[in-house]
Amino acid sequence: MKLKKTKLALAASLMLATQVYAQSVPNLVVTAKPDIAEIEIDKFSSTSAVITDETIRDLHAADLASALRNTPGTQISRYNPVGSFGGAEGGSVFIRGMGLSRPGSEIKTYIDNVPMYMPIWNHALLDLLPVNGMKDITIYKSAQPQVTGNNFASINMNTKTAGPGNGVSGNARVSYGSYNTVIEQVDMAGRYNDVDFNIAQGFSKSNGQRANASGQLSNIMGGLGFKLDQNWSVGVSGMAINNTASDPGNNTLPAPAIAPTYDSAAQMVTAFIKHRYDLVEGEFRFYSNTGKGNINNDNGQGGWGTENNPFTMQGFRWKENITPWSGGNLVAGLDYDTTYGSVTQTSPAAGLPFFPGDPTPVNPPTVKTNLPTFKLTSPYIGLSHNFRLSDAWSLQPSAGVRTYQNNYYAAKSAPYGGISLISDAVTLFANASKGINYPGLEGPAMNAANAVWAKRFGATANNSWANLSPEEMNHLEVGGKFYPDKKSRIDLSLFQDTISNRYTFTETAPIVNWVTVGQYTTKGVELSGQREIIPELTGFLGWTYLNNNSTTSLPYMPQNAFNAAITGYVYKFRVSVDAQYQSSFYAQNLSRNAAFTNTTRIDGFGVANARIAYPIPELGKKGEVFVMVENIFNQQYSYRQGYPMPGTWGSVGLSASF
Repeated sequence: MKLKKTKLALAASLMLATQVYAQSVPNLVVTAKPDIAEIEIDKFSSTSAVITDETIRDLHAADLASALRNTPGTQISRYNPVGSFGGAEGGSVFIRGMGLSRPGSEIKTYIDNVPMYMPIWNHALLDLLPVNGMKDITIYKSAQPQVTGNNFASINMNTKTAGPGNGVSGNARVSYGSYNTVIEQVDMAGRYNDVDFNIAQGFSKSNGQRANASGQLSNIMGGLGFKLDQNWSVGVSGMAINNTASDPGNNTLPAPAIAPTYDSAAQMVTAFIKHRYDLVEGEFRFYSNTGKGNINNDNGQGGWGTENNPFTMQGFRWKENITPWSGGNLVAGLDYDTTYGSVTQTSPAAGLPFFPGDPTPVNPPTVKTNLPTFKLTSPYIGLSHNFRLSDAWSLQPSAGVRTYQNNYYAAKSAPYGGISLISDAVTLFANASKGINYPGLEGPAMNAANAVWAKRFGATANNSWANLSPEEMNHLEVGGKFYPDKKSRIDLSLFQDTISNRYTFTETAPIVNWVTVGQYTTKGVELSGQREIIPELTGFLGWTYLNNNSTTSLPYMPQNAFNAAITGYVYKFRVSVDAQYQSSFYAQNLSRNAAFTNTTRIDGFGVANARIAYPIPELGKKGEVFVMVENIFNQQYSYRQGYPMPGTWGSVGLSASF
């Protein structure tokens, strides 16, 4: 009943806004898009969803989870309004049922096509992926070997760069709201003849909606480019990130004496050389990332204690796009990555059992383990051609392959192909691809994390992780993009993903034994549409259906999820409303420990948010004062049992530009 009232109230609010707009400013001319991702179909008939910086602003997103909350096929989890506690359910993104496993994830994350995630545990840390200073975010909802490898789905964030002409432009935003929440973001880019630059800085913090739900994010990034001639350019870029988030704990259990915290930091340096000719364009980019993801004071029974995880990722990306003939496109490239790090484990506080069932209070030493270096080389090639069938229609088939060579695991290949039938009003597509996901450092890291146990019992951890095989995905998808008229767009996808060779482990303390056994299939539908309701007022509706045949209760996979948005102008006010509803789902990430299962089911919920802005021309073209209200109808909801999210809360702020 509460959900029905919520939907009716939201619908009434939107109808009222539409009527006020129609009566007040019928001749206002502005540009407005709904707060959702644009669906794109590439030359290999693969789909992606692109979120622009304008949408990031309208969603008042301080982090990646907030920016993706209204993207069909994407679910999120979190504990706190600001900050992610680790890379599990404390702050995660899930795409069509991918990204469920921990340690390790089927999703990889990138900044400017360079990998940025926690390689020791082989999954993303959302706090290492700042949204300020980003031009757009692209979500690849399936294995797409022509774009990236070693994943089943991926997210790439592109930083803002200078425009083609001389000059400098910039944006700034600051807001203050409930729970002492502060968000401050600044970005600037400029060009002078052959030299261009960009710089961005962001800071967010919040005390959280309850005790120990605090978080703080800070980052700075910048780049410098130089045009050598009409065809060649070079550049460098860098980024520094430092964050902390607390675990508020399950509110049905006693609060710990000291709340656990998760501290993350990273430094990224890249250097690139680009070229562009009439028929060939490409880029070679070298990168070096260092960072950490440290958990502190996790002193409960079976807790991690304090664990330090410094890491290093280095490698390069080389990609060429070639037009060998009219209508043809050849893509070829080579990815190379090395990852290494260490795990330093200190037991929980003295006087507590180190694991359930251990009768003796412990006070063992700190143990540090250096992890092996993993190397992955991945060349790929693909070819597509556009055949003109008539003045109105064209046919575009494509095919390609990516191969993998790993210094610990077996070599693999990942073919892919697709076909699209294209016109101005309709695009029909079908694609098939194989995804390969290699085990990372989580195997030796699990052994390292158990080193204290091993030392306590005089045991030696084995290397069973070295006998694993890469996980595989067979992806099939068909769908279409339809334009019924100039004011409407409909997107449809039907997909099936079959996962095999899922790696898991069994644990007989202190020994971890890794095996490759798991398999499951997920089928789904994504249907969305947007329409200009009246001039410059656009609405959006989306539906995602997911179903799987696994005997395991896969988490964060609601059978039905709905997204809605409306963006436009009421008099001079820019109004952005977004809403999400998802049916009940199992919570907590799917552990690779074969003994663990998900038995906790979370009730479905619907949440609506709204941002209203009034322009202030004195603050520039994008200058405005705004109010953001989240969870408008004060819904009670959570992404994990005992971790309630905030009720209605809000913030006010200013934006400026030049």
